[in-house]
Amino acid sequence: MTPEQMADGEESAVPPRPDDSVPLPPPRPLDTIDQDILQMLQADGRASVRSVAERVHVSRANAYARINRLVEDGVIRGFGARVDHERAGHGTSAYITLKIVQNSWRTVREQLRQLPGASHIALVGGDFDVLLLVHTPDNRALREVVLTRLQAIPEVLSTRTLLVFEEEDLEPQTRPAPGGQGTPRQDA
Repeated sequence: MTPEQMADGEESAVPPRPDDSVPLPPPRPLDTIDQDILQMLQADGRASVRSVAERVHVSRANAYARINRLVEDGVIRGFGARVDHERAGHGTSAYITLKIVQNSWRTVREQLRQLPGASHIALVGGDFDVLLLVHTPDNRALREVVLTRLQAIPEVLSTRTLLVFEEEDLEPQTRPAPGGQGTPRQDA
């Protein structure tokens, strides 16, 4: 039983996303209904297929098929909870810039994925090569990540840590919905 099924006792309307090793089909243009569905699910990833269908004025079967297609096409990468990191015990956040050895991105990325508290990794252009966002319980744990873990990666040439004093999630605002956490569900 999936976490979504356990959360609200209903079967998920969305199948698991294909494995990253499976090539995705070429991008298809999204019509206004697809865009409305995306907007709804960004605001409330737990919306039922029935409520999605009603709000975009299509049948439940059509809404279900569209959501499945968006997942299979890789437009929807997954569903999850937005976490208040401070309330979850990770009160220290930092952006860390890294300069890395040329052509070592794939190797470095795999090592960064293993870092405790890493939540976003980006290969960028400019004065540095990688931008990493981490959330840690405190400054001591952040120090451990930077001085012990990051600087032990041979391909990392240098780091710079930017401590986050305050942050705001710019994703669409969500309001708590009854019935637990999970993906869009198919109503009985």
